[in-house]
Amino acid sequence: MKKEYGITLISLTVYIISMLIVISIIAVITTYFYRNVNTDTKNIDIATQFTKFNSFFVKEINTENIEIQEIEDNYIVFDNGVQYTFIKENNSIYRNNIRIVSNINEAKFFLLTENNKYSIEVIIKIENETKNEKYTLASSVQ
Repeated sequence: MKKEYGITLISLTVYIISMLIVISIIAVITTYFYRNVNTDTKNIDIATQFTKFNSFFVKEINTENIEIQEIEDNYIVFDNGVQYTFIKENNSIYRNNIRIVSNINEAKFFLLTENNKYSIEVIIKIENETKNEKYTLASSVQ
């Protein structure tokens, strides 16, 4: 009996099928991985935008003896001359004339009175997520 070298057609078919299964599994895992990475990146961007606005606004609210001069749905003016404005055309929030936050779908400012204290409620909509935050003032409104 002589020795046979090489591979048979059956073993070649088994190798090809097993390689296709391995490649398919790797493709599915990679697809899920990159989809989750993109979702996390979007969530991080939303949190970053809100955190930027929050840091500026909290600094303003914590200013000693700060008072509100005027407040409407899309803007708020403090007595120190600082104005926060949401401009729909740019999808941005401005502090005076400087853009501090972008990619905002909607932003609204409301004045609330609770237990003889004044609060500002800010509603910011970014993508499909809505952030709702209340800031309490220590001083009164003119």
